[in-house]
Amino acid sequence: MRTSTRRAAVFAALLCSLHAGGAVAASPAGKTHTVIMEGVAFAPATLAVRAGDTVTWVNKDAFPHTATAQDRSFDSGEIPAARSWKMAARKAGSFAYVCTLHPGMKGTLVVK
Repeated sequence: MRTSTRRAAVFAALLCSLHAGGAVAASPAGKTHTVIMEGVAFAPATLAVRAGDTVTWVNKDAFPHTATAQDRSFDSGEIPAARSWKMAARKAGSFAYVCTLHPGMKGTLVVK
């Protein structure tokens, strides 16, 4: 078998393997998670995600809220009513957060 024909056969076999779910696979995309801000509460109050996932906070109350980490590692600023804010979770750890406008409104983001 000529070298160019052998290379073409190897390349074709590799393509078939990839198409059929072979050993070489693309890394999975991060997931998107949602926290609802409603009734002056975060739901869920505790959310566990993986590094690389995206978290979206959606404000369903008629007034603004924030999602502000107590260690200041993230801060949404004011999220107006009927608006949202999203953040990519990059650093592993447990992050307690509050709404700075309503300090009794607390949540925890756990990034694995």
